[in-house]
Amino acid sequence: MPSKLMEGRKSQDWINLVLAICLFISPWVIGFTAAMVPAWNAWIVGVALGALALATLSVFAEWEEWVNMVLGLWLIVSPWLLGFAADRNVMLTHVVLGVLVLAASAWAVWDFRHPHAHA
Repeated sequence: MPSKLMEGRKSQDWINLVLAICLFISPWVIGFTAAMVPAWNAWIVGVALGALALATLSVFAEWEEWVNMVLGLWLIVSPWLLGFAADRNVMLTHVVLGVLVLAASAWAVWDFRHPHAHA
């Protein structure tokens, strides 16, 4: 595999790691640690995203990116499914981070399936 393609994938994994950290600390930064459902959602999904990002930084596996996309989709819909969409800041935090995770992971899958695009 060309090193340029590998570097691109690694940058997407670093992006997901940063997003995972942002999600994990968001209850303290945004101030919703007292709201247990969205806080625990952020902590659990943040840990899962972080673990997957660290795993893909060491050895790339396409399935990990697909799991990241599912987690990104979950972040987007979870404010409504878990009932905290009325808190605009908490909802936007989950939706924006979800969209970014989804985009970075979709980009990684696209790169993996279209290596000729980097030639």
